[in-house]
Amino acid sequence: MASFELAQQLQARFADVLTGPVEFRGEATIKLADAARISEVCAFAKDSLSYDLLLDITSIDNYGEDPRWTVVYELYGTGHGCHLRLKTHVSEERSELPTVTCVWRGADWHEREIYDMMGIRFVGHSDLRRILMWDGYPYFPLRKDFPLAGKPTDLPDVAFTKPAPLEGGPFVTAAGGKDSIAREPRVRTPEQ
Repeated sequence: MASFELAQQLQARFADVLTGPVEFRGEATIKLADAARISEVCAFAKDSLSYDLLLDITSIDNYGEDPRWTVVYELYGTGHGCHLRLKTHVSEERSELPTVTCVWRGADWHEREIYDMMGIRFVGHSDLRRILMWDGYPYFPLRKDFPLAGKPTDLPDVAFTKPAPLEGGPFVTAAGGKDSIAREPRVRTPEQ
C-alpha cells in the first residue's frame, strides 16, 4: 500500500480535524487542525496503519505569523516501507502540545529538544527539562527572535568564575577560514 492511500485512511478516520493528504515524491503530508488531538491521531497511525517508527519531530518558527509554530512528525512503517509527514500548528499564546511518548517512547528526546530550543511544552511528558542548554537558561535559542549574536548572560559557576557572554556562543560560526581555530564559534567583531 502506498503512503498516499494510508494517509487517505487516516484522513477518513479523522475527517473533522485532518486536511490533505498531499503527495510529493512518494511521501504524503497531512495537516492536523486541532493540535490537542495529536496523541490520538498518532496512536491510530501506529496501531491501525502500522506506522511503528517515529523518525523525527521537528519544529518551525513562523515568527510574525499566527500560529507561530509548526510541529512536524515524521512517521515510517517498517513493515510497508511508507513515510507519513504529519503537521500541526501551535500558537504563541498556548505554546503546548500533548506528548506522544505514550505512543512512541523515542519521542522523549525529540520533545525535550523542541522544548529546550523553541519553548513549546509537551503536556504529559514525564521528564520535560532542558536537554542542550542548562537548567534556568531563560531563552530559547532557535526562535527567530533570538539574536544571531546571542544574548549576554551569566553561565552557572560550575566551570567559570566570572560572567561569560553567550554573545556569538554556539550559534555564530565563520564559514571557511584557514584552520579550525578561525572557524570556531565565538564573538565576532566587524573586522573578522
